[in-house]
Amino acid sequence: MSDIAQDYWWEQKWAHALLLLLLSVPLLYPTVPPLVDLPGHMGRYRVELDQGLNTPLTHFYHFQWQLIGNLGIDLLIIPVAKIFGLELGTKLIIMSIPVLTGFGTLWIAREVHGKVTPTALFALPFAYAHPFMFGFVNYTLSMALALNAFALWLRLERLGRYRLRALLFLFIAPGLWICHIYGWAALCLLAASAEIVHQHDKRGAWLPALFHAALNGIPLAPPILLMLMWRSGAVAGQTAGWFIWQTKLAWFTETLRDHWFWFDIAWLIMAVLVLAVGVLEKFLSYSRNLAASAIILLIMYILIPYVVFGSAYADMRLTPFIFIIALVGIRIPEGTGKPTRRILGLLGLAYFGIRTAGTTLSFAQYASRANRAMVALEHVPYGSRLLSIVGRTCATPWSTSHLEHIPAMAMVRREAFSDDQWDMEGAQLLRSVYPVAQGGPWMLRAFAHDPAQMGLPDGCPLRIEPHFSWSMRNFPRDSFDYVWLMDPVKFDPRLLSGMHLIWQDGPYMLYHVDDHRPLEQQLAEKQ
Repeated sequence: MSDIAQDYWWEQKWAHALLLLLLSVPLLYPTVPPLVDLPGHMGRYRVELDQGLNTPLTHFYHFQWQLIGNLGIDLLIIPVAKIFGLELGTKLIIMSIPVLTGFGTLWIAREVHGKVTPTALFALPFAYAHPFMFGFVNYTLSMALALNAFALWLRLERLGRYRLRALLFLFIAPGLWICHIYGWAALCLLAASAEIVHQHDKRGAWLPALFHAALNGIPLAPPILLMLMWRSGAVAGQTAGWFIWQTKLAWFTETLRDHWFWFDIAWLIMAVLVLAVGVLEKFLSYSRNLAASAIILLIMYILIPYVVFGSAYADMRLTPFIFIIALVGIRIPEGTGKPTRRILGLLGLAYFGIRTAGTTLSFAQYASRANRAMVALEHVPYGSRLLSIVGRTCATPWSTSHLEHIPAMAMVRREAFSDDQWDMEGAQLLRSVYPVAQGGPWMLRAFAHDPAQMGLPDGCPLRIEPHFSWSMRNFPRDSFDYVWLMDPVKFDPRLLSGMHLIWQDGPYMLYHVDDHRPLEQQLAEKQ
């Protein structure tokens, strides 16, 4: 058997299973996966699961099912929570996302190259890229499923099972759209690019290739009708932020953003170097199929604005998947010798292993911080009303506390009101109905939803997040029982007038609101 024909360790199924298991390791320790937005979503799941029950949360929030392109875990958590409970069930689902992303990555490599190439190992760490760290969980789940659906599309094409493929994808496409619209859109782009290349190779001309590719893509089209029904009228949402080049460049540099700037940047630079070697060096080449897919994703990244249908970070979410497709697309020519292949395999393993170890350590630190803060909830009675404020800085650092939506754990564990839930028409199924606007019509709903839970230092430029001192001066004290502070900015102690400290652990504090009169009235009496 020649060197070329023999199987290397990274081509073995046992190695694939081990790599996929290792992708779940960073999430083993944290009780609550330390993804920024995830606790906020878990709060919504709690209300969703409480439907039909007379719990305190049903008086604070209204949940109504609608057919929208953003229901992935909202639907999946229903059967999973019945078996494992909400917190463990959510953790298990989240652990599956990097594993599914890795599985789809390796499957695509096998379908395109006939085997998993060592350069595919460099793509695996992108399962923990910035969109996942941000907590875009329905999105990343849908993209993980889209990668696997794309691999299935390629496999059925290779086997010539076109009728079966058309039938299957009539159901796969709407299911993917329901999980998250971007996963369906990404599948359409990936399948279209692959189909155009395949048809061009088959027919030798671009116009017939485009025509037949469009015909074969019809089974992916039905969700267009669902999208038109969803995003019409009052829930169309804003679309804005076109061609902000500085931001688009920043999103690329932040693709692996996690905890340590130089560590994250170094790993991104190494991935870019691998891609550059694939272009410049003769001992590597590119699959025309996946090169076309990566280029189309890159074009879409350039064209997509920052906000689509009211959903921010629309363009940022694509960057890791451009890297995944491009890295998997690198092909090792048949004439490449055994030593070169082994070196690439060892480098890919080191790249994956060290990055995974760094992510594991990073998640452990984030989780320890969150666990310290959440001890406060042990002192909060069920059904309480919490004003929670997480300190922020004027500039956004590379590494944040990941506590921005920890306030929602009060919903999960204490059935308490939290001020961190999103309020976006058509994008979320949950609305806050708790009347916390007693401070006057100019503050209508100011403390009912995100970003009320964030507090900036005085003097910061005006953003959507309020200043800490403004929130503490103006929140309607007769509408809240407790104030939960996490990493607060420096503030005037008089802002705590009428409250007493119940619990503290360093920068994490819980106060009980004793005097429900406006702060100005309390301070005036003390003068």
